[in-house]
Amino acid sequence: MTFRSFRAIAMTGTMLAMPAFGVAQGAAPRGNDVTIGAHGSQDNYRISTRSSELLQVARGTTIIDVSALPNGIFRIRIGRNSALPEDASWAVTPETRAQHAELRPSDDDTSLGVSTDAGRVSIDRATGAITVRDRNGATILTDVDAPYVAGKTGFRLVKKMTPGLHVFGLGDKMAPLDRRGYVWQNWNTDSYPFQERQDPLYKDIPFFIGFDKGRAYGVFMDNTWRSVFDFGVANPEEMSFGADGGAIDYYVMTGPTPKDVVKQYARLTGVPPLVPRWTFGFQQSRYSYPDDAAIRSIAKRLRHDRIPADVLWFDIDFQDRHRPFTVDTKAFPNFSGLMADLHKQNFKTVVITDLHIAAAPNQGYAPYDKGIASDVFLHNPDGSRFVGPVWPGPALFPDFTDQKAREYWGTLYNEFYVKDAIDGFWNDMNEPSVFIPIKTMPNDVVHRIDEPGFQTRTATHAEMHNVYGMENGRATYEAQIRLKPDQRPFVMMRASYAGGQRYSTTWTGDTTSSWNHMRLATPMLLSLGLSGFAYAGDNLGGFALSPPPDLLTKWLEIGMFNPIAEDHSDKGTRMQEPWVDGKAQEDIRRRYIEDRYKLLPYIYTIAEEASRTGIPMMRPLFLEFPTAAGGQVLDLQNPSEFMWGPDILVAPQVMPDTVDKYKVILPPGSWYDYWTGGLIENMDTAQATGNSGIQTAIVDDPAVAPHMLMVAPQLDTVPVYVRGGSIIPRQPLTQSTSETPKGALQLAVYTAPEMGGDLYTDDGTTFDYRKGGFFRQHFSGRSSGDRVTLTLEAPEGRYKPWWQTIDVTMFGVRTSSTPTINGAQVSKLRYDRAQRRLRFTIPYSSRATTMTVSLDR
Repeated sequence: MTFRSFRAIAMTGTMLAMPAFGVAQGAAPRGNDVTIGAHGSQDNYRISTRSSELLQVARGTTIIDVSALPNGIFRIRIGRNSALPEDASWAVTPETRAQHAELRPSDDDTSLGVSTDAGRVSIDRATGAITVRDRNGATILTDVDAPYVAGKTGFRLVKKMTPGLHVFGLGDKMAPLDRRGYVWQNWNTDSYPFQERQDPLYKDIPFFIGFDKGRAYGVFMDNTWRSVFDFGVANPEEMSFGADGGAIDYYVMTGPTPKDVVKQYARLTGVPPLVPRWTFGFQQSRYSYPDDAAIRSIAKRLRHDRIPADVLWFDIDFQDRHRPFTVDTKAFPNFSGLMADLHKQNFKTVVITDLHIAAAPNQGYAPYDKGIASDVFLHNPDGSRFVGPVWPGPALFPDFTDQKAREYWGTLYNEFYVKDAIDGFWNDMNEPSVFIPIKTMPNDVVHRIDEPGFQTRTATHAEMHNVYGMENGRATYEAQIRLKPDQRPFVMMRASYAGGQRYSTTWTGDTTSSWNHMRLATPMLLSLGLSGFAYAGDNLGGFALSPPPDLLTKWLEIGMFNPIAEDHSDKGTRMQEPWVDGKAQEDIRRRYIEDRYKLLPYIYTIAEEASRTGIPMMRPLFLEFPTAAGGQVLDLQNPSEFMWGPDILVAPQVMPDTVDKYKVILPPGSWYDYWTGGLIENMDTAQATGNSGIQTAIVDDPAVAPHMLMVAPQLDTVPVYVRGGSIIPRQPLTQSTSETPKGALQLAVYTAPEMGGDLYTDDGTTFDYRKGGFFRQHFSGRSSGDRVTLTLEAPEGRYKPWWQTIDVTMFGVRTSSTPTINGAQVSKLRYDRAQRRLRFTIPYSSRATTMTVSLDR
């Protein structure tokens, strides 16, 4: 039975009998091995190599290779034919793979093993079954019977699954956040228009996080072939994952917290580079604005209605006959002039550059002529060039796994990026999408791998399909770096592989304008963030079909708390800009967009954190509160909730097309209403309901007990809360990120016994921050009895901020008279006893400033 046959069985939930494979599970025929001492036998695995960097064991034709990277990551490679596969990766750089943590021998009577400070890997001497334990000795991952199950060409790994395990990750899956109980495929697919639980979708990220009662681990299977992950379908007590072909090469991240796992994965596959600040402004798009006049009209209306905005997008209709890297000069007679005029109005521009090159010989189409001359297009097995129909008609496809093809691709941006001064590029259709029944190119199309760190060879599309879109985005990113070395690139791509976050932002693809798609956009974005793509968005309002007014309003409200906020709609649908549907709807939409711009100091701070650590901007609750309710997953109580950075909780309606009150879960600790600044009081202790994941037996402990509120849905409000102890930076309203705010920096202090917050900024455009051109400041404080202490630590970096003064607002201050403040020059002191709100202004200082607020109890 082939691995593909297993997929069909697993998806029906049928138990699979292992002998049906007709191949031993990771074992060679008996009698081929040698005795290895007191614990050995002809059937045992034996040590081939042992050093401070490597443990290698073998039996027959099977080789198991264990090494460790720093920071709690084990790497396991398995060779099935007396040799290990090529040590190469599209996701993990050679520099990362070359790092090693010291291994210590850790054998016992039944196993061969190694340990580090982060954990231990042991290999059963008789079966080869691999077990990984954490630093405390707890088992986090163990094989059921053997190190792998072999098929004709593919393989799968079968691991035990504990009853309380929750599984997260795998990128953009349109389904609940927890992957347990489902089978998932990874095969990048143009999925217009997709529906709930339709699979596969656009990205292949074979990485998941296991979470069980507060303890977390991660697994990344580095394999680009079509893969399948079964989390308890074929057997409720097992998980299995494998691929149609390729290497058995996987990494286990030992955690122990979910944040540790996310950081470990980021160290493995890379962090997203800090994008331009304008990325986090409001972005307006459509398929398509037909001509120069339409674009100018949209820009004018945004500014006239004072709807803050930063970016206008150009879909394929701006091109000549849909040919990439061209302009329809009838619709856009002065494209460079249009770009210049939009820049004067503080708009950035993003244009689409699909990867299919029109097959247009002898027509003066430079992308085709250059590609033919350089021989950079994909070929059929017979040596002819592969041609497939896409938007421009018959088209050819660059071979992006060949560095020569990526260099060719980069030359196509010279005019757009330099002459026209376009600010960013959109790589759509890069699964790759082809308009034939299988939706993509055939598996036997031939790629050439010519890439540092790889053996130069040819490969089939079956191997390269899932990495193809990522390498397209990489080529675009590298082109921008080459053309403007000190300007941060912006690339948006639809399809990708693990590690694609090093080159590009992404979005969830062609959603439908429905309440269900809006609801499921949240778990999709959360999953993308956990899977490396900290900078991700969705088409606000939905792409396909037309949203009713209330749906568009609510989607825009929630979208202002997403990493990328882009309103985009399909051809043939009604217009979807913020002013459609009349003044009442526009006013609500504008208010939320305005608040996003006021919150930009906080947003940019969490964006910079993502670029250093990989921690996503938009976070599931379990990432911030892994020990709440005894290690239960609070996200299961209200799957619409999410954390916006570490301190802000957004709680949209669970079923947004209903009118019922709904339950909001607030994690342990104190919470404030973001909109009013009022301390949330009279909260109920959350109670278990059905299979909610919150256990009544443990919620009595106030240190871990979550809270519960019942909220009535309102069109003009999304409930938002701030964690007590947070210090949130904000700014005066601007109409774009290009404007310098006028007035003071604003610090919102939500008092609690311990307080803290951070602020980061830089020029927002260049790489000067890598050379010290940044501003970073930490805030801390304490509240106890009759005083509140607030400290603004001395800032780091040489970048000079725009503010000269700081307006401080302390929420939750209780006193019977006006407080006094010592330790800083204070002006505009105001105290609102009814609101328990204290406001004052201090001058900016490049030195540490500590203030003590004295309260009269």
